[in-house]
Amino acid sequence: MTLIALNKPYGVLCQFTDRSEARRRTLAEFIDVPDVYPAGRLDHDSEGLLLLTDDGALAHRLTDPRHKQDKTYLLQVEGMVEESTLQRLRDGVALNDGPTLPARARSLAGPPAWLWPRDPPVRFRKTVPDNWIELILREGRNRQVRRMTAAVGLPTLRLVRFRIGPYAIDGLAPGQWRRIE
Repeated sequence: MTLIALNKPYGVLCQFTDRSEARRRTLAEFIDVPDVYPAGRLDHDSEGLLLLTDDGALAHRLTDPRHKQDKTYLLQVEGMVEESTLQRLRDGVALNDGPTLPARARSLAGPPAWLWPRDPPVRFRKTVPDNWIELILREGRNRQVRRMTAAVGLPTLRLVRFRIGPYAIDGLAPGQWRRIE
C-alpha cells in the first residue's frame, strides 16, 4: 500500500492529465509514483493537503463521511467575521443541494506563521476587510467550503486544506510530497 501527502499548489488540477485545450498544470508535474490516485479532491483554485494512494479501500475510508475523517481548512474570507456567522457554520448551512452537516468554525487573528504566500497573491482591496477562519468538516461536496462561506456572507478569497484525519501538511512546501508509512 502506498500513501502520499502532497501540498497541492494553487492552480493545479487534482488529476494527472488535462484533456482540455487550456493545458492546465496537473499532478503529473509533481508526482512520479505509478498507480496512485487522489483520495478526494481539491479544486483548481484551492491549495494544501491532498492524499494519494493505490489502495481503494483506504481512499474510501479517507473520503466517505460515514468514516468521520475531519478535514481542516484555513480560509481567508472577505468581510468581518461575527460570532453569529461562525455559529451559522457550526449549525450547518442550507445549500442548494441540501443542508451541510454541522462544522467546527473559529475565527483566527490572521494567517498562521507557517503559511506560505500564494502565487499569484490574493487581490487586496483597501475598502473591503478580509479575515481568517479555521473550518473543520466531515463531508466534502463539490466546492462545499466556498459555498458555505458565501451562503453566510463571507466569500472565500483563499482556501488551504492542511489536515485530513491524522494526516497533515507538516512543513511541506507547495509542490512537495512525502510517503506516509
